[in-house]
Amino acid sequence: MSGYNRRTNTFKTRISTRNYEEEDSIFDTIKRLVILCAAICLGGLVSLKAYLMLVPPIANLSDFRPNMVTTFYSADGEVIKTFNACTFSKVSIKDVPKQLQQAVIATEDKNFYSHHGYDLLGLTRSLVENVIAGRVVQGGSTITQQLSRMLFLSNEQTYSRKIKEIIIAAKIEKSLSKSQILEMYLNNVYLGSGSYGVDGASQTYFNKKLNQLTLSEMALIAGLPQAPSVYSPFNNLELAKKRRNRVLERMYKMHYIDKETMKAAKAEKITLTTMPRYYTLNKAPYFCDYVIRELARLGFTEQEITSGGYKIITTIDYKSQIKANETLIKDLNAWGLKGAKNQAAIFSFSPVDGKILVYAGGKNYAESQYDRVTQAIRPPGSAFKPFIYTAAIQKGLTPNDMIDDTPYRLGTWAPHNYGNKYRGRIPLYKALMVSSNVCAVRLIEYVGVRAVIQVARIMGINTPLQYDYTIALGSNGVKLYELTRAYGIFASGGYKVEPYAIERVESSRGKILYSAPRARVEKVLETDVAAAMTSMLKMVIKHGTGMAANIGKPCAGKTGTTDDYKDAWFVGYTPNVVTGVWVGNDDNTRMGGLTGGSVPAIIFRDVMKVATEPYGNEDFGYPDMLSNKNGRTVTQLTGPNPSNYHDDTDETAPTEDVVQVNTYQPDQMKEKVIQPAAPVPQTNKNVIPQTTQPPIPTAGQDFNY
Repeated sequence: MSGYNRRTNTFKTRISTRNYEEEDSIFDTIKRLVILCAAICLGGLVSLKAYLMLVPPIANLSDFRPNMVTTFYSADGEVIKTFNACTFSKVSIKDVPKQLQQAVIATEDKNFYSHHGYDLLGLTRSLVENVIAGRVVQGGSTITQQLSRMLFLSNEQTYSRKIKEIIIAAKIEKSLSKSQILEMYLNNVYLGSGSYGVDGASQTYFNKKLNQLTLSEMALIAGLPQAPSVYSPFNNLELAKKRRNRVLERMYKMHYIDKETMKAAKAEKITLTTMPRYYTLNKAPYFCDYVIRELARLGFTEQEITSGGYKIITTIDYKSQIKANETLIKDLNAWGLKGAKNQAAIFSFSPVDGKILVYAGGKNYAESQYDRVTQAIRPPGSAFKPFIYTAAIQKGLTPNDMIDDTPYRLGTWAPHNYGNKYRGRIPLYKALMVSSNVCAVRLIEYVGVRAVIQVARIMGINTPLQYDYTIALGSNGVKLYELTRAYGIFASGGYKVEPYAIERVESSRGKILYSAPRARVEKVLETDVAAAMTSMLKMVIKHGTGMAANIGKPCAGKTGTTDDYKDAWFVGYTPNVVTGVWVGNDDNTRMGGLTGGSVPAIIFRDVMKVATEPYGNEDFGYPDMLSNKNGRTVTQLTGPNPSNYHDDTDETAPTEDVVQVNTYQPDQMKEKVIQPAAPVPQTNKNVIPQTTQPPIPTAGQDFNY
């Protein structure tokens, strides 16, 4: 038995020894393979290093520009639209805040200033991670490698692309300085939401210039390159905040900021732009549509416009346009007009040379592309009255001549003033200042409907006008573009200037393909008529229904409100800028107590303060046509009808039917509201003086004079 055990133990010992020997052999083999692989990798890296030291630089790389397509610029050189649906603007490295540069380096490439375009240690580390995972999971790319991929390669995750990336990075390092490489990277890196480059991201997320960013905002932008859509604050604000904090921590570890600064930046609330996201890609979308139409009229095809690589220099004033985009939303929201149907439009141009300065056909282009500047035809209310007064001045009346502001009946039609308030005998300028309805009707009866239509036609109102007394109160629809253009004639001394949008078109090589000729100018009013109208319209802003539009410098204008408060207008001008504003509902429903002296006047004021900044407090070159002495009384314009007259005015109240406006509440800015259009009454020879005008047709008949 003992012999059997001895033989068994001996057998087991032999097997055990054989197993150990086999295990040692396998281990040695693996060890040798690992050493061999390491030697090959090391040899490969050494060979790669040697090769990279010999690669030549890239010729003319500093002149490289991304392959951008047609770009629209404002008059002052700001990009307002590019046709690759992205925000891109090139900035010099000296204009990029130092902390933003540091944030990017701390996050993307901490050894940026010490390597030669590639980081072999980082490359080895990522290689090991990729081998373990069995696929490419870690890039290990330096900023220079990322730049080489942006400029010359695709984003495919392959080893061959990685090798190409390293080779090109080495060439880039030999071609450019570190500052030039960082500048090019910061201008080309994609940062989400259609933004290329840090300046584009600054506009997209915060609507700020780079030098206005806080450290917290810089850190948020610096955290985007790794996964722009994932970390975009528009998509996931909480994740963007965590990523921002990680960047701040890296900046602290690299001694770019101290601990207290890091804590303060982490505690800062992320405040994104309130502008609709579309405006980050296209600063003036309605205007750009207008530009495209103008380019088409000049003979450029759609294909040329969108992908011809053109540089289109427009007339738009960047600061004023941005202010218009903001104030449309801000002022409408402040009045509770937040619905999609609640809309507003702004149009500004220079009465001197015709350059279009501001153009917004609605408050949100992404929701509605309908252009309310050139397409919408809406009743202007009292904003049409200046055409009546212009015809009266042409017929020989003066701003100081007297007219009766008393109840009046024209056949079966009895228009009345707002609140049934009448002031008795007043000068013409005061009648326009307080927007008296009965005075406007007396005037159109005096000058004739035909004369008023002819004035409107020569001043640029091309929409059909009814041969109807009710047009005195703005019952006939017009376009904001046409009405604003017409007011420009008062500003320019009687000259009609045709607005235009394109200053110059350049090819991708800088060749000028089109340069705007001098604006088309036509004398349509006598200078003294324009001067008289301006004197009266200045009083509207100083003491009348347009007080909320006061910009603190010489300015003239007129409010307009239609029946049932469906449309509200303000159109006004200085010697250098004319601006028209319309507010209303797209479905033509009521807006409560909204008048032209409220939101439209406020929008006008906010935009004009910016648009007129370059011109100081320049006044009109007209003599003052108003006097303290009353002019003659025109008998045809006087005489109340005793059977209809009643005066609800308070004799102790100011003569102007206006109130001081400080808080801009709707009930503080009541303007004269027109009555519903009635059929044109039959001529009553006892009331209406005999004229040479033809018989008045029924309402609804269009006349195109």
